[in-house]
Amino acid sequence: MAVTDYTKLETWQRAMDLAEAVHVATRSYPKEELYGLVSQTRRRATSVPSNIAEGQGRGTSREFVRFLAIARGSLCELQTQLLLAQRFAYLDADRSAKLMEQSWTVGRLINGLIRSVAPPAESR
Repeated sequence: MAVTDYTKLETWQRAMDLAEAVHVATRSYPKEELYGLVSQTRRRATSVPSNIAEGQGRGTSREFVRFLAIARGSLCELQTQLLLAQRFAYLDADRSAKLMEQSWTVGRLINGLIRSVAPPAESR
């Protein structure tokens, strides 16, 4: 798969939507979390589309797959932070469920992109 413009990838677009939604959701967290969970959650959310873009910009399939795997790891961290926010009652169940669903969609898209770019042995 020859990717010449990461902004055309649905995976990157959905990751950008998720990052935006996370930034909006974290505005309601308590002020004392500004340098804690707010900062961590926002960094993870922005890391996902950033790593997709960086990987595509590296110019090789192998590097692209490596950065997609990093994006997938950041997504798992983000999901954990969202679940913590729900446990701490910073997010209500509906908003948490919507963000988690968005994150699962992005995860499925990342996995599909890895499969389409990587040789079979590297897609695991």
